[in-house]
Amino acid sequence: MESGASILARNFKAWGIDHIFGIPGKAISPLIFASDQHDIQFILSKHETGAGFSAAGYSLMSNNLGVALGTSGPGGTNLLTAAGQAKASHVPLLIITGHPSMKDTGKAMGQDSSVFGTDLVEMFKAVTKFSVRVERGDLLEIYLQHALEKAISGVKGPVHLSIPFDILIEEIEPFHLELPVLTELVSPSIRHVLERLEAAQRPLMLLGKGVHSSRAYEEVRHLAETWNIPVITTPGGKGTFITHHKLSLGGLGLGGTQEANDYLAGGVDLLLVIGSKLSDMSIVGLSQDVYPKHLIHFDYEPTFIGKTINVPTTPVLGDIRSNLSLILEYAEEHDSISYLLPKQVNTISEDPGTERMSAATSLKVIRNVLPDHSIVFGDDGSHSFYGIRYFDIHEPGTFYFDDVFGAMGHAIGYSIGAKLASPAQTIVCLVGDGCMFMHGTEISTALNYHSPVLFIVLNNGRLDMVEKGMKKMIGKSIGAVYDAPLDVSMFAESMGVRSFKCHTPTDVSESINLSLAHIETMNQPAVVEILVDENEIPPTMGRQ
Repeated sequence: MESGASILARNFKAWGIDHIFGIPGKAISPLIFASDQHDIQFILSKHETGAGFSAAGYSLMSNNLGVALGTSGPGGTNLLTAAGQAKASHVPLLIITGHPSMKDTGKAMGQDSSVFGTDLVEMFKAVTKFSVRVERGDLLEIYLQHALEKAISGVKGPVHLSIPFDILIEEIEPFHLELPVLTELVSPSIRHVLERLEAAQRPLMLLGKGVHSSRAYEEVRHLAETWNIPVITTPGGKGTFITHHKLSLGGLGLGGTQEANDYLAGGVDLLLVIGSKLSDMSIVGLSQDVYPKHLIHFDYEPTFIGKTINVPTTPVLGDIRSNLSLILEYAEEHDSISYLLPKQVNTISEDPGTERMSAATSLKVIRNVLPDHSIVFGDDGSHSFYGIRYFDIHEPGTFYFDDVFGAMGHAIGYSIGAKLASPAQTIVCLVGDGCMFMHGTEISTALNYHSPVLFIVLNNGRLDMVEKGMKKMIGKSIGAVYDAPLDVSMFAESMGVRSFKCHTPTDVSESINLSLAHIETMNQPAVVEILVDENEIPPTMGRQ
């Protein structure tokens, strides 16, 4: 016989999970003790939301399950936002929360997470694929198995188990579960897609973050090259297609390019939407007068197909990569070399008369300095939309951004977990001062647990998207400007993290190089703060 906590930890280790994330509390402590005994490092985050974000980043980069722990009551409610973000990002995340004791349910208990107190199971149902309380030790195996199947199969996402303290310490029959083996489903519509592709005169491809989820980077490139289809990306699809490709027109939606809008204005007879929900942030610029004649929509499931663009639509359900591979089996692949353009180095000029540099210039400098293989996690705010417009992609799969749920501060945790999962990768977090106010204390977690992320913070002393949006709507902003702005460099230094403050392009270039050297030699994170023009208009004003 073995305790439920020990069985869980032993399974984690067998699945290749070396780090779990959370904040301790009595209700969850047996699982923390057991994980330590099985040589799994518990990462003490500064807030349970940050723990959930980090676990999701760990999952994303390791292509494995992420695990986040929260104690009962507020420990669990603090993980709700992280669950919502993981669901939007299609990340398989196991969230385990505690409960004081099953046998005492119904009595007055501190941090009660049952139906008599703060019912975490019900709360998590809206933001996970599965949420249940394990009320007996003999139910742990079947509930865990079902949770794994839900998290990893179909559209991946978070699941939640509430496990009371007495169930975690209960001695039960040991068991071992294998992670589910995915069956990649393909669509019966492939023949129709081929017919449409052959007949199209002016096609266009729109890539969303589903391409990231399926890792279908090569397949979308081959598809574009085979049929000579121009490519645009949604904000969430940023990083799925390289910028210096002859078929790349840049982005659509917030942060999008004029080239994309011009091509749409010229008429499109076939639009291939691959892995996008077509959210309001993604279709800015796609007005009804430039709708395509026909749409082919690749997605794993049909929830958002046919809901946004009212034109004849062919759904292609199932795994994106598998469906594209099947299409390409019928095609003659072209030589990809002829489609690559020379990489451009952004020309940057100093302006000593400007107190604060522009965010657009900042992103161009950042692109020039960072290695091509750097993986950037863009947080939610105008800073990332500047990145969507001005940060060129030299290798696919190197930029992640969420344009659906949009939790501020999530990229801070995502980047920390990603670096722990893949220490050899250069991991960069592009973040703003508003996001740092929310979850910036997690950079201390990065320092304490040797997750050497490069945090690049664009600081203009305000919630920029909100402030500029309010001014557009009513001529003024309310509650969007900080009376006492955050001094990011001092904030970082107060937690022992090396930091740099930048006013000019030269400052940015030198600071990033020094930070990368510090990361390499000290195995510690670094923060580069860039003071940017507070009056600059971000590329987000097209949203209605």
